[in-house]
Amino acid sequence: MKNGPNPTKGRTYREAGVDIDAADRFVDLIAPAVRSTYGPRVIDSHGAFAGLFRLDYDERLFAHNYRDPVLVACTDGVGSKLLVAIQARRVDTVGIDLVAMNVNDLLCCGAEPLLFLDYVAVNKVEPEVLAQVVRGIVAGCQQAGCALLGGETAEMPDLYRPGHFDLAGFAVGVVERRRMLGPRHVRPGDEVIGIASSGLHSNGYALARRVLLDDAGLDPNSRVRGLDEPLVEALLRPTRIYVRPVLDVLRHYKRQRMVAAMAHITGSGLPGNIPRILPPNCDAVLRRGSWPVPPIFGLLEHHGVEEEEMYRVFNMGIGYVMIVRQQSAGVVIRVLERAGEQAFVIGRVRRGRGQVEIR
Repeated sequence: MKNGPNPTKGRTYREAGVDIDAADRFVDLIAPAVRSTYGPRVIDSHGAFAGLFRLDYDERLFAHNYRDPVLVACTDGVGSKLLVAIQARRVDTVGIDLVAMNVNDLLCCGAEPLLFLDYVAVNKVEPEVLAQVVRGIVAGCQQAGCALLGGETAEMPDLYRPGHFDLAGFAVGVVERRRMLGPRHVRPGDEVIGIASSGLHSNGYALARRVLLDDAGLDPNSRVRGLDEPLVEALLRPTRIYVRPVLDVLRHYKRQRMVAAMAHITGSGLPGNIPRILPPNCDAVLRRGSWPVPPIFGLLEHHGVEEEEMYRVFNMGIGYVMIVRQQSAGVVIRVLERAGEQAFVIGRVRRGRGQVEIR
């Protein structure tokens, strides 16, 4: 009996769903934007297997050396906010969210962001679409003053649905050891300063989508009562990046420790994140009403989310918290406002058990 044709002969990677040529086109599209984030610390190594970054350098114009540097690293993603962006076909800002969720975290110990890496996993590489995503990442890195040093794009048609993708980010920063912030510096009488968020940021979207889009059936592109803009604008507004204004404050107090600790208000809200920067013998008492709450939160409460759950899930209008010495609160707020932020004294530290009370 003669052998029939081999059904597997001539099979290709593209036929299996992975297009190497498209991936190469994508890299070419984003290369100029990525290089725009490079500063004098980056050693250009195009085509290498890893990015290169100088911690210390002695050039006369850009001299920047550390005495006792501590490297700080973190990783995070954007979460199901991506589903809103994919549905709306507006993916140009989720890259800003990706950078923000990472650099705002490492900023909390007083670190300066140095470099950022991204990981993009897709059903299919669509160079023009992914270039929009990376342009957002570039914009975020520029806001944070860090280099987009590298990344990875994984095409996995068997794992992701058509049109869908996921993002992960990785940030590295540095802080002088003697300038590190944290709970050990917090003491009773310190003031709690809250810096305004731009809205939901990148947390609580599983609940927000369920309540507003599924249960209430609201049209993302329509204006709804309580918002002065289309719902999709409120849902996709990028997370604020607090790096430059906060570093301005820290540099303002190089000789005196006026800032004790800082917290990025993400999932679990104010009650869940502020305890992470409190010593065991201190509480933070916050005053409800001492800051404005953006309308998107009122819309969620109107559609059935209880107030306690609102504070437990969302940032409620405060994206970042600084605990500062009482006599410095006014100056800190002025520095933040000069940098374009809205900042408020929202509470005070007192003796307690490491908890947050919202009155």
